[in-house]
Amino acid sequence: MQYSPRTRFLCVMGLLIGSLALFGCPKRPEVMQAAPSAPGPVAAPTPAPAPPAPAPAPEVRVTPPPPAPAPAPTPPAVVQETVKVAEVTLFDVFFDFDKSNIRDDQKAAINNDVTALKADVTLKVLVEGHCDERGTVEYNLALGERRAKAVKDYLVAAGIPADRISVISYGKERPFVLGHDEAAWKWNRRGHFVVQKM
Repeated sequence: MQYSPRTRFLCVMGLLIGSLALFGCPKRPEVMQAAPSAPGPVAAPTPAPAPPAPAPAPEVRVTPPPPAPAPAPTPPAVVQETVKVAEVTLFDVFFDFDKSNIRDDQKAAINNDVTALKADVTLKVLVEGHCDERGTVEYNLALGERRAKAVKDYLVAAGIPADRISVISYGKERPFVLGHDEAAWKWNRRGHFVVQKM
């Protein structure tokens, strides 16, 4: 049996439509998307490690030197203490323990004092009597007075007017050299001059 071309065309079209209806177009594969995950705790950023602490410096112990021993009392730099006023030099007069007489070895000093006082008649002097620390205050005041008067008497006997010389005793209250032995005491038993203009 012969079909017309038109009939054939319609048959082919019908088959195609039928197969399409039966099978349809191939489906595209369904792509599954993952659901977003629930937010969890946010991890804190890891802090950078701290630099290592510097090693402690080794402890240095300094031991101070032991204190120097106290120096022994030093006698005056010169053999005699001097008082200098207006180019006049007067020497102290030193005495033996418990004595008030002028020693022979002190006469050169006191003779120098006589010469200086004669050279400047405008000078007046105060002679201070001093003692070492031994004995009572009262005893040393009396001894200091005798020493000052012995110096004054010598000066007056040598020609210095008595009205230019006054005396006072300090006993043991004003030591010249501090100390508790003869090295200090011998410098404290003295007649000391304080010079003034008239």
